[in-house]
Amino acid sequence: MVRLGGVPLVVRTVDGLLDSGAVDAVVVAVRVVDLDLVRGMFPGRDRVDVVAGGSDRTSSVRAALEHGLAAYPATHTVLVHDAARALTPASLVADLVAAVAAGAGAVVPVLPLADTVKEVGPGGGVLATADRSVLRAVQTPQAFEVSTLRRAYAAASEPGAAGATDDAWLVERLGEPVLTVPGDPLAFKITTPWDLRLAEMLVGAK
Repeated sequence: MVRLGGVPLVVRTVDGLLDSGAVDAVVVAVRVVDLDLVRGMFPGRDRVDVVAGGSDRTSSVRAALEHGLAAYPATHTVLVHDAARALTPASLVADLVAAVAAGAGAVVPVLPLADTVKEVGPGGGVLATADRSVLRAVQTPQAFEVSTLRRAYAAASEPGAAGATDDAWLVERLGEPVLTVPGDPLAFKITTPWDLRLAEMLVGAK
């Protein structure tokens, strides 16, 4: 709901998806108490549906997926996106959709890590240092061929799937390959006051 340049993040994110030319419809999952508020943010947009989410990320995506597939049964490709990534470039969205159209079952955008990453124990001591050359930071949207994502969510109620932080991990649990495409620094997640300050600077520079 936070405003960026006077526009709520969720509105910027939805408009960015639709303006990409690669997305036909968007389903937004929100808290029940925010349904009317968010629905009022999209007047005249017949390709934007707002539905009640769940108690966590996985259940919210499931609710949006079930609604979307019922409303748009001819869907071939599903993107799962974070509303907080409001500056995601249209070109990245198009690249992901194109990768699924070319035959990929699951595709995620990634960036190389600039920082050294260490595993730290409960007491604060370093346990190990990861090889960052093989690590990547994962962004959204993440793109899926619809049957792949449906199977992943059908299995998401099994033990071990609780608390999934991204949908690609649910696909990985099926033993299915997940491909990558280059991400974009502009697709960063706006979750802290510093992130918002940076985003305001970027919007003001356009």
